[in-house]
Amino acid sequence: MTQISSQLSLPHEAMFLILPYLPLFELLSMSQVCKSFRDALKHDILPWLNIIVEKPINTRFSDEFLMKIMSKAKGRLNVVALRNCFKITDEGLLQVIASNPFINKLYLQGCTSLTIEGVIGAVKLLTKPNHRLKNLAISGIYNVKIEDFQTLCHLMEINQMQMKQIKKNYYHMRRELYTFKQESQPSIDVDTCPKCGEIREVFDCPRDSCKKRMQQQQRQLLECRGCFLCVPRCEECGVCTKDEELGEAACVDILCLNCWLHLPKCNFCNKAYCNQHAYQQHVGSSLGFLCSECSFQSTQSSH
Repeated sequence: MTQISSQLSLPHEAMFLILPYLPLFELLSMSQVCKSFRDALKHDILPWLNIIVEKPINTRFSDEFLMKIMSKAKGRLNVVALRNCFKITDEGLLQVIASNPFINKLYLQGCTSLTIEGVIGAVKLLTKPNHRLKNLAISGIYNVKIEDFQTLCHLMEINQMQMKQIKKNYYHMRRELYTFKQESQPSIDVDTCPKCGEIREVFDCPRDSCKKRMQQQQRQLLECRGCFLCVPRCEECGVCTKDEELGEAACVDILCLNCWLHLPKCNFCNKAYCNQHAYQQHVGSSLGFLCSECSFQSTQSSH
């Protein structure tokens, strides 16, 4: 009877097959479900070869925790993606790189405690003979100078002219572009902004009229190509919004009029949330929703 009971409590074999495909948060959660999963994750390195750290655990990721998680790959890490992990320092990153010299994709967007010197040190380790770093993402790291950008391109053997022709970088697709499953992506996610000359993510315009102008003026700087500070863009579709009527947004993002017309509006102020901030909607018992500001004001007036 005890033997039958123990067999019934074991997870189905198919559950073990999905472990390598789970995001890190779910992977860590599964290790707490039962001893079978914990043992499987302890002895199998396959689920740990591609480590993607993002919400909701990115803000809690320290150097110590980073080393603990990365050590599970036993030096065979392929992809490391740290999204907005502001507690990670140069020391923690370099320890991981030294232990895993064959990483081919390194994404460090928004890791504001990292310095460009630390990033260059990591790239040097990953571009030694017989090592090949293919993709690097560093947008959001402060104080990156042109000289630093050129050093990174030299280490990774990037032709900056060819890089601009590989794939267009659209603002509204910036979160999807750098995923470890995509092969057709730029080798590095930053460039020299043609407007301000700073090293940042530079975005192209998906508007048809702008694409035609780009084809007709190959050798001239396109007015709507630039970083997010120089060229305001719609959060939903990524088009440039210069000299265009805008829709009123309930969040801090910009919405072109066409996208605004297709988004649900606040019942009181008629402002819309972009899809990224739709979670801020306050849904009541009636149809529709209230934006955060209108919800706060209605709460105040009811007291």
